Amino acid sequence: MDIIRIIAAIFLPPLGVFLQVGLGKHFWINILLTFLGYIPGIIHAIWIIAKVK
Repeated sequence: MDIIRIIAAIFLPPLGVFLQVGLGKHFWINILLTFLGYIPGIIHAIWIIAKVK
């Protein structure tokens, strides 16, 4: 299941975070980072997916 989340995080970072943690603070932080720059959103999403188990 993590592979699906990582693929989702590469194409749409907030979706990957949402699949991992739901509509929590990390989701909103990721939306902000994605709007500020696509790459920071991807990095944050992959970090959240790898960190939160």
